[in-house]
Amino acid sequence: MPAPLLESGLNPDPILQFQRWFEDAAGAGISQPNAMTLATVSRDGAPSARIVLLKRVDKHGFEFYTNYLSRKGRELDGNPRVALVFHWEPLGRQVRIEGEATKVSPKESDAYFHSRPLEHRIGAWSSSQSEPATREELERRYEEIKAQYSAGGIPRPPHWGGFRVVPRAIEFWQQRPARLHDRILYERRPEGSWRIRRLSP
Repeated sequence: MPAPLLESGLNPDPILQFQRWFEDAAGAGISQPNAMTLATVSRDGAPSARIVLLKRVDKHGFEFYTNYLSRKGRELDGNPRVALVFHWEPLGRQVRIEGEATKVSPKESDAYFHSRPLEHRIGAWSSSQSEPATREELERRYEEIKAQYSAGGIPRPPHWGGFRVVPRAIEFWQQRPARLHDRILYERRPEGSWRIRRLSP
């Protein structure tokens, strides 16, 4: 179990604190430490959650990629407020993030799309994500796209790209004995600095 989470050891920048914990998770051999729960809300207030993969984190926020016409894409268009959760059970840690999602630039989406394995690029064209389809339809569509771009040069679908979650609150949770867990909350002030508070478990 990692050491207690004490104010004296915190980085004043929660993104740098997150990167430190992320490196710990990757170093601990956790499978897909970049897996995170993404929670969205529809226009009529119905919540929805699923696991997506973090592809980049920097001072601007947390990035993931998806089909913009999927359920999550449509919900984000209607209500950009989201929550993210990372859970690294072997380390007794979780990170909760609240903020707003905005689309990354087409240039950024292009760069990431062309870094993906060939079969993933074909898959992005083949699936109308969140829409009903049979397995046979999916496989037939995959083979059609594969044949269409057999010479290479698969472009990014216009309906596929990235979102960046700009955080307004980030909470770090560290497991402790007797369920007296450490909870440290960073909240962004209007001018951009961060307020740090300890919460009761």
